[in-house]
Amino acid sequence: MPKRAKKQLEEETVSVECPEQDGNEQVAKKSKKGGGAKATKEPEDPPTYEDPPDKLTSASGKKCNLKITSWNVDGLRAWVKKNGLDWVRQEDPDILCLQETKCAEKVLPSEIKDMPEYPHKYWACSDDKEGYSGVAMLCKDMPLHVSYGIGVEEHDKEGRIITAEFKDYFLVAAYVPNSGRGLVRLDYRQKWDGDFRAYLKGLDKQKPLVLCGDLNVAHQEIDLKNPKTNKKTAGFTPQEREGFGSLLGEGFVDSFRHLYPDVPYAYTFWTYMMNARGKNVGWRLDYFLLSRALLPQLCDSKIRSTIMGSDHCPITLCMAM
Repeated sequence: MPKRAKKQLEEETVSVECPEQDGNEQVAKKSKKGGGAKATKEPEDPPTYEDPPDKLTSASGKKCNLKITSWNVDGLRAWVKKNGLDWVRQEDPDILCLQETKCAEKVLPSEIKDMPEYPHKYWACSDDKEGYSGVAMLCKDMPLHVSYGIGVEEHDKEGRIITAEFKDYFLVAAYVPNSGRGLVRLDYRQKWDGDFRAYLKGLDKQKPLVLCGDLNVAHQEIDLKNPKTNKKTAGFTPQEREGFGSLLGEGFVDSFRHLYPDVPYAYTFWTYMMNARGKNVGWRLDYFLLSRALLPQLCDSKIRSTIMGSDHCPITLCMAM
């Protein structure tokens, strides 16, 4: 998330989500034996999500041979210092997509710029603002073609999209704009949603696609801790949810919900404030969407919720291509 949008989300998250959900408050009660003794209520365990073992075979019986990881790193240089690359090497994806890099190519950390595991690296950043937005894609195999943006100057100047074409599919790495404090960018966000949807539809006519990244929307009530109190918060407005639904209506599939339709408490973002991550007061903002034609190749869609290094956790897609 961009800094100003993240601050807005943190403030609204704290004000509307934490007071009723704080399982750590101490409740004083009189002892049944009298004498004014105090009894302390035991804190309740926070609701948790446990990432199940990876499924490495598709419904069609093929074994996984493609792993894609996406992670909003909330600042690439800080993430490197927090040893994010150690986990990447352990996960060992074929393609790594990063969002909110906040880092121009000329000042990339050497630790990531020189990674021999990924000889093909692609970077996009904001044209106007240093340390704002930014996406990256690191590939073990060279794509057939790579492009930046969606062909709309108003959107492309913020460095939010990289598209790579491979033999059997497109991969789109995205960092969707937030509607901002007080929803000041909601109108812009709705325009983005329409233009981005048209761009994806155009790609899908050529070959199926995988869309990954921070899409800055919790689609359903199950996708955030406290939906009732966040209906006017950026990321959960009716307009943003409708925009996401329209994208699914064009034939794209939310891979996680396709496999795990009723699994609760599966979040990918937690504000740094108020111990939100410890209490699992979060939002699912990061996704892998697939063209419906790719569903027979889908093995698994993972949320690595225990992995630290950012206010988002990484997600991984397993495919049998």
